[in-house]
Amino acid sequence: MTGEEGGRTGDRAGFSAPAGDDALRLQQLAHVTTELGAADSIEEIVAASVDHLAEAIRAAVSTLMIREGDVLRLAGGSGLQPGIEHQWQTFPVDHDNPASEALRLARPVMMAHADEIQQRWPSLEGQMPAGRSILCLPLGAGSSPVGVAGLTFEDDWLPGPSELDLLTAFAEACGQAIRRVRASLEAAERARQLTFLADASAELASSLDFRSTLSKVAALLVPDLADWCAVDIIEGSALTTLAVAHVDPEKIAWAWELQRRYPPNRNPDNGASKVVRTGVSELYAEITDEMLVAGARDEEHLRLTRELHLRSAMVVPLTVRGRTLGAITMIRAEAARPYGPADLLVAEDLGRRAAAAIDNSQLHSQTRDVALQLQRAVLPDDLDTITGWHVAAHYEPGGDAEVGGDFYDAIALPDGRLAVFIGDVMGHGLAAAAAMAHLRASVRAFLSVDAAPTAVLDHLEQMFAMLSISQLVTLVYAVIDPNAACVDLVNAGHYPPLIVHADGSVSFAATPPRRPLGTDPDTHAATSFPFERGDTLLLFTDGLVERRAEHIDVGLRRLELDASALAGPELRAGLKALVCQVHGPDGDDDVTAMAVRRT
Repeated sequence: MTGEEGGRTGDRAGFSAPAGDDALRLQQLAHVTTELGAADSIEEIVAASVDHLAEAIRAAVSTLMIREGDVLRLAGGSGLQPGIEHQWQTFPVDHDNPASEALRLARPVMMAHADEIQQRWPSLEGQMPAGRSILCLPLGAGSSPVGVAGLTFEDDWLPGPSELDLLTAFAEACGQAIRRVRASLEAAERARQLTFLADASAELASSLDFRSTLSKVAALLVPDLADWCAVDIIEGSALTTLAVAHVDPEKIAWAWELQRRYPPNRNPDNGASKVVRTGVSELYAEITDEMLVAGARDEEHLRLTRELHLRSAMVVPLTVRGRTLGAITMIRAEAARPYGPADLLVAEDLGRRAAAAIDNSQLHSQTRDVALQLQRAVLPDDLDTITGWHVAAHYEPGGDAEVGGDFYDAIALPDGRLAVFIGDVMGHGLAAAAAMAHLRASVRAFLSVDAAPTAVLDHLEQMFAMLSISQLVTLVYAVIDPNAACVDLVNAGHYPPLIVHADGSVSFAATPPRRPLGTDPDTHAATSFPFERGDTLLLFTDGLVERRAEHIDVGLRRLELDASALAGPELRAGLKALVCQVHGPDGDDDVTAMAVRRT
């Protein structure tokens, strides 16, 4: 059974009505949701989701399970019977149990009465004490939850509709937090690799052309570390020599000819091919004639290698992010000092730097993709499904590869109203993205308790003061009431929204200027204005209207003149056209806009 089926709901004292101690419980749950927005690790998410959630809603058992491929892993639990944690440490997504079912269906699954639970899911036989109910919540909105929160309650209690809405909001925030932390970890790893490359020599970091980089690697080695060297790279299924250097410039062409005539084998027992295959360096402190004979392809090859007067050699892998891209072969000849372990350490370090430089061209584009993924992970993707409203959003990342701080959302309220907000955390990078995710989750949590604009902004001011949040944030928050045909709105240092009226006229909402969040507390009085059927409300961030060397009034006027693009029936297409018309080609900031219209 799912939804309202099975057992009685919402009749347990202490959680069904927001009065007295009950209101405190609701505030605790909202605080838990806010904690998720500030979590920087999976461990912090587990602590908030398991211990604090169980305390806030008086759950007998609270668990958090995270999806890892085709299995769910128990990340943490409170109130579990001995042995249960080990038994359910990991289990398949397609297993017949309520958690897997909630994940597959992407909606809450709940049931009361232990005998009915065990009959429905035999895998739980003997594990549900009498008088227990169960609720499993998929983590994250949309069709691809990242995990499941499992709760059991005493006295066969199940949450009612309002309580389930609040718990579902918590589950969505938990899923967003998990996605954000995962994306942050991946982005941090990418950033670490780029930092490693930046710390390498200026020669290696001066070009995104890896062939040019390989030539610089060979030039760096000769003559300081080698008399002769070659750099081999995997291309397809072959090992190809892409760079050769020799201490005698006149012999470079000869060295290339030798490489062309006798390219490295793919599967020998030593040399560059073996190093590429194993990722393990090789050191030949002394090259004997027996070794030359063993490695020669034919008599001509043996003759040429003997003429090199090889003395000592090293072969090191070009390894980055667990992948071996190729190998560098370094040779000392004549009476040069033979290589030793200290030389090998230097060569391996240079090999790692060279591999990072080769990989940089891929990382340059991939890092931007990860940054965009992090941004997308905390932005809503289900605005098209809000009954009674047309909501269209457009997000476009800035010109650099860093994550921006723009955020927005639209939430249908139980009484038919619609809460919408858009904001901008000043700055870029992971800190701005984390603050952005924190703010979005906090607004959702606060409006789930009291959606009034002044109440939400007051709670945000208190949160900034209590948590000493250092980022500056601008925000517009509005509640649209279709029955009263009006909008109640508060503005914290943001550009005012634009209204495209049904008759084609355009005007900016007259909102009194207030200070951004993160500055001195301000009084956020709500502004009300009519919003008739056919009107369109446009909320946007500064990236849409600001251009270099241009006064902001020019950008706002341009937006006002072009806003008629939103008058057509296709709101999404109209919003995209408006952004294309207004946004400048030289903008480095993120561009975010959201348009809302009653259906």
